[in-house]
Amino acid sequence: MRNAFASTLIEQCNHPDQFFLTGDLGFMALEGVRAAFGQRFINMGVAEQNMVGVAAGLVREGLKAFVYSIAPFCYARPFEQIRNDICLGRLPVCLVGNGGGYAYGHMGPTHHALEDCAAMTALGVRVLVPAFDEDIPAMLRFIGGPTYLRLGYDARPKGTAVPTYEPWRLVLDGDRGAIVALGPLAGLAWGALERIERSKRPAVWAVSELPLTSVPDDILKHARDGRPVIVVEEHVAAGGLGMQFSHFLATHNKPIRRFVHRYAHGYPTERFGSQAYHRRISGLDQEAILAFVTGGEASS
Repeated sequence: MRNAFASTLIEQCNHPDQFFLTGDLGFMALEGVRAAFGQRFINMGVAEQNMVGVAAGLVREGLKAFVYSIAPFCYARPFEQIRNDICLGRLPVCLVGNGGGYAYGHMGPTHHALEDCAAMTALGVRVLVPAFDEDIPAMLRFIGGPTYLRLGYDARPKGTAVPTYEPWRLVLDGDRGAIVALGPLAGLAWGALERIERSKRPAVWAVSELPLTSVPDDILKHARDGRPVIVVEEHVAAGGLGMQFSHFLATHNKPIRRFVHRYAHGYPTERFGSQAYHRRISGLDQEAILAFVTGGEASS
């Protein structure tokens, strides 16, 4: 999604008041942004706390700012500065974390972002998790407050068109409950289930914004009627989509009879590998999704 993000910046965010700050990252992807922004593209070096403070200062002077790094260096390393410099003043700074979840696989847990959505929503930051490349232009049209953009990769089946962007979107029809997927995992689930007959598969919904402020009536109907609702996310259970979904149902007095939550399990084998390896260990790859749908866990 980095290329789609870079193209969007050039096409719709390249204005005299817009700055782009990077923590010495983005090589082989952001050269076009650097050329388009000129002196408004600033390599801040490996100094993420300072980078966030500078972005806050720019915005307080009436300018606009994107802050870019790989996801853990974007939300975790400068957490105090995000809270104090950006969130307390509700400043419209857009933090851009590339490689959410296990994306930086072999680099190990220091380079993974498994609790980023929870950490950011805890501070009142709007979290955007694009499922597809085409989501990014809609997401960046308006940054009205502290925002965290979590980039992954577009995993939809080849040759497919995606629905117009909405925080909740139905991407694959199905009659046996619903899979509710955070960002790119919607494309993964779509690919896993597209060849199964509609009557034998759950619908697949993509969720791209947190915190949750609403749940579609179709999902509530599945829950009320006893069909399974299966939440999948490349994020820890605490504070993620599954917990926020459950909290919404509880606080709005909405019944649910069959709830399944698939999430990032961390490092149960105490070994590190590719993103595909960690997804498999957590039951988040296509084979696992297909198995628990066809194996009875998601059947009605």
